[in-house]
Amino acid sequence: MAQREARAHRRDQASCLRELAGRHRSAATTIAVTSGKGGVGKSNIAVNLSICLAAHGIRVTLVDADMGLANADLLMNLHPRYTLSHVLSGVRSIEEVSMQGPGGVRFIPGASGLHELANLCEFERQNLISQLLKMEINTDIGVLDCGAGISRNVLSFALAADRVLVVTTPEPTAVTDAYAMIKALHREGCPGRIGVFVNMANSRGEALAACQRITGVAERFLDYSVADCGYMLQDTAVELAVQERCPFVIRHPGSNASACIAAMASDMTRTCTGQQRRGGFFSRVAGLFV
Repeated sequence: MAQREARAHRRDQASCLRELAGRHRSAATTIAVTSGKGGVGKSNIAVNLSICLAAHGIRVTLVDADMGLANADLLMNLHPRYTLSHVLSGVRSIEEVSMQGPGGVRFIPGASGLHELANLCEFERQNLISQLLKMEINTDIGVLDCGAGISRNVLSFALAADRVLVVTTPEPTAVTDAYAMIKALHREGCPGRIGVFVNMANSRGEALAACQRITGVAERFLDYSVADCGYMLQDTAVELAVQERCPFVIRHPGSNASACIAAMASDMTRTCTGQQRRGGFFSRVAGLFV
């Protein structure tokens, strides 16, 4: 009896969330940036990609969804007073939490408490979703800096995105973990397009070899075609920019690293234009709470 009532209660919650989501239809495309392991430059790619996308006149919102290890604000030298934890508690709205980032990017700071998303009470859950839905209205492309690894939290955000960018390095362990991420997403029936980006390569040949290892194995064992989203060579400009807490596309716009990210952003701008969306991203996130 108690279990039936609990299931009915969850269905009522999900129904309310879907109804709320239906009032906030959006044509925004969402790109989830993730990785199989940490230390591959995922957040740096997400931050600089967002800035390059905004340079095309696109309204970009960057969300630090790296639960427990949010650090995108450090890369942009921002000092958020409020984070998503304040939205969860109902203390602040999403507008009050959002910040103006470099290059015209709107930034939503992350929070370490976000890993408890699946255990929120009804008030916290509906408040978070309703607040995030508001964010989509004025966004053309949303970039999610997700966590690393194949935890349920990371997969949930990636599965709801229109595109998933898996960042790796040529290091064997990183390549193996990147494939594990792609495999997990594929098994979950990921409807978004999955692509791989090779970071910190010593040469173009090394980057292509790493990408081909991943795409080849995915084609053979998963019967799935992973997109090649490009690569970035080792560049001292990146390290200097991190130390200076300034995105490298702003601090060192003429660097090889900046050219690589700009090329990926241009390609995404072209392919995202007129793309058939699956409804708003946070509308789909609402469905995860059924």
